[in-house]
Amino acid sequence: MFEVDPNTVLGWLVEAAEQRRAFSQYFLHDLHLTQVQLDELYAVLSALKDGTVREAEAIERLERSPHWVWTAMAPESKLLLSIDVGERTLAMAQRVVHHVAQVLAPDCAPLFVTDGFREYLTALLTHYGQWVQPPRRQDKGPTPKPRWMPRPQLLYAQVVKTVQRRRLVQVRHRVVFGTLEAVERILVACGWQINTAFVERLNLALRQHVAAIGRRVATLCKGEDGLRHQLSLFQGFVRDTCNGVSQRWSSGKVRLLGQPMNTIFGV
Repeated sequence: MFEVDPNTVLGWLVEAAEQRRAFSQYFLHDLHLTQVQLDELYAVLSALKDGTVREAEAIERLERSPHWVWTAMAPESKLLLSIDVGERTLAMAQRVVHHVAQVLAPDCAPLFVTDGFREYLTALLTHYGQWVQPPRRQDKGPTPKPRWMPRPQLLYAQVVKTVQRRRLVQVRHRVVFGTLEAVERILVACGWQINTAFVERLNLALRQHVAAIGRRVATLCKGEDGLRHQLSLFQGFVRDTCNGVSQRWSSGKVRLLGQPMNTIFGV
């Protein structure tokens, strides 16, 4: 496309992103899923690539960077549930988990799998917890105060990776909420082990398709709002339309249809 004002293209991007978000909000609700994987993705630091900044300093900078891309997906259906941009903080983890809880059915508590970022624990406990009255241990004295505890059906596992000098040296699996037997019971139906491979593959696709994340280019979308618009288009058109896959929700369950979008919606 030539001889088009950049501001015109940016306006088209904003309108398309807003339309896609409205479409997603209308259809994504009351989902019954068995698994959800969550992860965070950071933009590549040019100084680290050039070798002018040590890896420890780069990690410290990344923790304060506002441009982390947060993703949540259903690994069985490859359905992208949430994508957002923000700092790597507890508040942002709460926001992403809240969005996932909104699109799930009220009685649905899937198996959540993340990396070792500790703030996910607090965010999941906030949304999938309940007040529990501890039993009395003595006949006399004050009644124990209620405690906020995870629901019995909540399952949460982590994949903790240890990296030294940019090399993966160790991978540990940890069950935070629930039991290992309950987690394996869900995964064995798919022939899987505890993993975050699907959301990590999604992150690779993001780097390949969203220029503001993966490459140092001259783009109008280096800001947070512009990056959100690019990610919204990625979610709506690259992941759904280009793959020829659409979602239909019937009785609260996801069914994948291998038909083009124009066949289903009459476009």
